[in-house]
Formats: sequence, C-alpha cells, structure tokens
Amino acid sequence: MTESRRHARRAGIAALVGTTLEWYDFLIYGTAAALILNKLFFPAISPVAGTLATFATYAVGFLARPLGGIVLGNLGDRLGRKTMLVLTIVLMGVATALIGVLPTYDQIGAWAPVLLILLRLVQGFGAGGEYAGAVVLSVEHGDQRRRGLAGAWAPAGFALATLLATGIYQLFLLLPDEQFRQWGWRVPFLLGIVMLAIGYFIRSGVDETPAFRNAKQAEETKTGLFAALRYQPKSFLVVIGARFAENGFAYLFPVFAVAFLTKQLGLSDSLGLTAVIIASAVQVGGVPLFAWLSDRWGRRPVYAAGAVASALWTLPFFLLLETREPVAVVVGFVVGLGICYPAMLAPQAAWFAELFETRTRLAGFAFAREIGSVLAGGFLPLIATALLAWSGHWWPVAVYLGVLTVLTLVALAVGPETRRRDIESAGTRSTVTTG
Repeated sequence: MTESRRHARRAGIAALVGTTLEWYDFLIYGTAAALILNKLFFPAISPVAGTLATFATYAVGFLARPLGGIVLGNLGDRLGRKTMLVLTIVLMGVATALIGVLPTYDQIGAWAPVLLILLRLVQGFGAGGEYAGAVVLSVEHGDQRRRGLAGAWAPAGFALATLLATGIYQLFLLLPDEQFRQWGWRVPFLLGIVMLAIGYFIRSGVDETPAFRNAKQAEETKTGLFAALRYQPKSFLVVIGARFAENGFAYLFPVFAVAFLTKQLGLSDSLGLTAVIIASAVQVGGVPLFAWLSDRWGRRPVYAAGAVASALWTLPFFLLLETREPVAVVVGFVVGLGICYPAMLAPQAAWFAELFETRTRLAGFAFAREIGSVLAGGFLPLIATALLAWSGHWWPVAVYLGVLTVLTLVALAVGPETRRRDIESAGTRSTVTTG
C-alpha cells in the first residue's frame, strides 16, 4: 500500500470514529427523549407537553451548531483540519458523559432542565464543526476518482451510531422499569467517554491534508466563512437547501417514529428500536454503495433519487406502522432508513466538500450544513409532534416532509455537478460562477 493510501485510510477511520460519536451523542439523546427524559426532567406537566418540552431541548442542541460551524470552521481553515477535529471530539464526548451524571428534576428541581439545556448547547457547538471537518479530512486525503467513496467514511458513522445508540438502549430496556428509570438510562451517555478516548487517540495520529498544506503556502490568504459568503454564495445556499430533505428524514425514522410507535400506537419501546437497528445494519452497506454510484453517475442524480424515494415512501411507512404488525414495522424502517435515506446521505459528503475552495471549504461547508440542520432536522421531532397533537393524525407530518423534499430538489437543480473537479481548485470563484 502506498503512503498516500495509508494516509487516506487513516483519515477515513478518523472521520468514521468522530462522526459515529457525533451522531451517537445526538441519537442517544433523541432516543432517551422519546422514552424517558420527559418523565425525569419535565414531570410537572402533561405527557404530551412533557414530550414537546423534551424535544425542544433536543432542538436547542441544533441552535448552537451554526455558531460551532462559524468558530470551528474558521479554526479549521486557519490552523488545520486536525486541530479542529481533536477539539470537537473532546467537546462532544465530555458533554455527553456529563448528561449521564445529571441530577433529575426530583433531585434539584428547575435546575435539572436548565443544566440539560446547557449541555445540549455544548454538544451542539462541538457538532457544528465535527461532520464537515471529518468529511473534508477524508475527501482531501482521497483519490480524485473515488472521492465519493472517500467521503463515505463520515456518513457511514451515522449508520454505526444509530446501531450503537438504539442497540445499547435496547439492551438497557431489558432492565426492570424502576432500575431503568433510576440508572439504566444514564449508562449509554456515560459510554460516550469511551468513544471520546478512542477517537482522540486516532485523530491525534492523523496527518494534515495535502490540499490544506498547499493552499496555506500559496499567495491566496482569504480564509473562513466571510470569504465563502462573499465569493461562493451560490454554494452556500445550495448546501442549505440540499439539507432539508436529508436531515428531515434523518430524524423522522430514529427519533420521531420511535416516539410515534410507543406513544401514539401503544407498541413496545423495543419494537421501534429493533426496527431501527435492523434498518441501520442495512444502511451500513447502503452508504458505500450509493457513494460508489455517485462516483460513476454523479452526486446530484443519486441524491435526487434518494430524496424522491424517501418522500414517496412516507405514506407507505406510516401505513405499515399502523398495522401494528412487527414484520410490517421492520419493513417500513428498512426501506426508509436503510435504503432510501442513504441515497441522499452518501453522495452529500463529497458534493458539499467539492462545492468550496480549500481555504474556505471547512467554514463554508460547516456553517451552511448546520443552518440546514437547524431549519430541518433540529425542529423535525418538535414540529412533527406538534402537528400530530394538532391533527390527531400523521398526514400533516407527511405533507411537511414533502415540502422539505421539494426545497431539496430545487437546490439540487441549481447546484453544479462536481464529481470531476480538482479538489484543490474546487469551488474557486471561476468554477462557482460557471457551474
């Protein structure tokens, strides 16, 4: 194996581990929010209001992500990808572990939800630069003909994180209810410190990317978010728009749908989690497949197919859930989360990185991506729960996701195809204006 291939593989593993931690942090909170946190941190209000309040704290984590994207993205464009990624993994791992030792409302009263919100803000700040940094690290180290596959390391972390988060909670749900309420829900959060240690060790040994080193030595000195906004506004807006459908469906399946099964349909917690685990296992194989297809056919066609398929699957998905049959429920999750969704997630990584030039790539990618996260995924569980409470039916949720899909298709139509671009000149002022 050549030296460049070794660096690329090491960067890919570092991206995989870090992204797994990022999504583990957010999904473990989302799963806990659907199952237990409303009872522990908002016990003085009605069950529906408690669920809404818990999902509101879930959304708070997303509000901090654009700020993290600005600060950490600029740091990564000025000081290097490696420096920023080591910092993000520490922030996220520590915040997640602290949620695991947080006193509940019964112990410290109103301070409990306040502290929960503060830790969610720290989580969100770290996550604001994590995914973009992991993608840029692996893509800039990757071979030009296989950048889609190189970028797939990071989105594959989403599937692994879903497996970990739901699998671990499935295990602890086997405890008696009282034990799960007292201490069982905490352990998945505390395990974040283990992932932090592993991720820190791996990322400390990764080399800086050649593209960043070359750009830093060049005469061009403009870096960071404001340069990206000034010279590449089209790329910035395309990333935001493309996020709507992808991020919305990312939180429909493992977060809102699990809560829908338990609270609306009266099914067991374990059924929804089992369905997510099986679907995520399928997704682990789907991510590299669709990334490979994006290297052959282009980023936009594969992405668009995934968005349309996800939207079309929404109606059959809810109808399958309403059968209350375990096999039907699993099929609904496998097709939606395991097949349709990764067709968006896989090509997105390389495409977003290719839209920006090297010295503005991380800040532009991170901030635009996190704005999309706030507008789509961050509020999806909260909005979907409110729509369900208002209508008593899931159809407004399906309509809402359809609107998000239309916005994403518009962004895909406007954005350029980038799979053949030179990563060291991708997104320069000339390439952006010409598309």
